Amino acid sequence: MNLLQQLSSISCFVFDMDGVLTDGTLLVLPDGVMARKMNIKDGYALQLAVKKGYTVFVISGGNSPEAKDRLFKLGVEQVWMGVKDKLSLLKTELALKQIPLSQVLYMGDDMPDLAVMQAVGFACCPADAANDIKLVSNYISAFKGGEGCVREVMEQVLKLRGDWDLESGIAAK
Repeated sequence: MNLLQQLSSISCFVFDMDGVLTDGTLLVLPDGVMARKMNIKDGYALQLAVKKGYTVFVISGGNSPEAKDRLFKLGVEQVWMGVKDKLSLLKTELALKQIPLSQVLYMGDDMPDLAVMQAVGFACCPADAANDIKLVSNYISAFKGGEGCVREVMEQVLKLRGDWDLESGIAAK
């Protein structure tokens, strides 16, 4: 199956948080909050996919109430933090929604993502992902984590399926 065929079957996007939706940097603020940097362009793509009816999940081993809040504001309703076994959680949630693993695009950047990436229909990673992750990826983004890699893969899928357009009501968040 070629790249276009693989992308055309995607109905569910799943992303890791740190190193994918963020650049992997943790900035410790004076009050002890660990701030993360996220990309506005990724946010637009997430909002558009949700509005177009795609299922979007974020599964993270880390914990950031602030990042979770931002994702909720973008319309991502399923955000799990502090997850140790990402594949088990994903399989459970997909079964509830009756989505086969073959229709899932997963983007991860490091070893905690490996099992999921080996199980889904389309595995991809940011340009700065760990080498072992690059080896199992169907696609390696030209962009680093937190710098537009999510937007890049989502835009490709949505364009291929005729769902990429200017959507009113979507604002930078």
